[in-house]
Amino acid sequence: MTIEAGLMEKSRDMNGHVHKIIRKKQFKKRANRQPPVAAAAAAAVPVELQRLFESCRDVFRGPGTVPSPGDVQTLCHILDGMISEDVGLSRDLQFFKTKHHAKGNPRVSYTTIYKCENFSLCLFFLPATAVIPLHNHPGMTVFSKLLRGTMHIKSYDLADPVNSVNTGLPSQPRLARMKADDVFTAPCDTSVLYPTSGGNIHAFTAITPCAVLDVIGPPYSKADGRDCSYYKDTPYTALSNGETTVTKEEGESYSWLEEIEMPRDSEMDVIEYLGPQVIETSS
Repeated sequence: MTIEAGLMEKSRDMNGHVHKIIRKKQFKKRANRQPPVAAAAAAAVPVELQRLFESCRDVFRGPGTVPSPGDVQTLCHILDGMISEDVGLSRDLQFFKTKHHAKGNPRVSYTTIYKCENFSLCLFFLPATAVIPLHNHPGMTVFSKLLRGTMHIKSYDLADPVNSVNTGLPSQPRLARMKADDVFTAPCDTSVLYPTSGGNIHAFTAITPCAVLDVIGPPYSKADGRDCSYYKDTPYTALSNGETTVTKEEGESYSWLEEIEMPRDSEMDVIEYLGPQVIETSS
């Protein structure tokens, strides 16, 4: 994978659905400069990346299961110690040095390091001001490690997650408690969200160019009912259905979330991963 080479061939949403083909970008080669990510591809797989892969294979047991607290601690310990070079991302990449903000809504790119039925390892690249809008992770446990950059994260948990169904269509607003509304700068601790807690519905806004390593178990799968839904949030004080028992003071920690159709700016560019490859040893 090389961000500098602009290997963006297809546009997909967060479920991996292809939307359109776009042209490859052309860049002039610089003398005596080997693409840092391409150079890393030939090297042996970093110890931490291999440890992460092997631990994920042990921890994630398929749909309907949630890692134990001990397993969560193990994965967080590994991820907390990882740096961008562990996945072939040199700190010298021009992508991370870009200071100007692109006009309009910069597109997010992603690449998949590894994927199976039980889990996936993915990298997301957000240029400055790029946004991944509010979306959920139905039935999933997700570990997010900010490798590079500064990012604003807002996340919610539904106040009543029972019978939460992804219809793919607009729905009535539902009460949600805010889990996070903060700015994070790498290096920072790994964040963890669970099927019904930990900020399962979240949005990312890049303040500077960012790279995020996500461990998702199990991955999105529309066929298995794990389709991505998108949301619009409205302050709690702006709406009232007369059925909640949230006090005025508590209302500052709550919002109404309305399921919406997939925003156009949520489409992502897929790039090829050319970094270190994990080794699938027999378990």
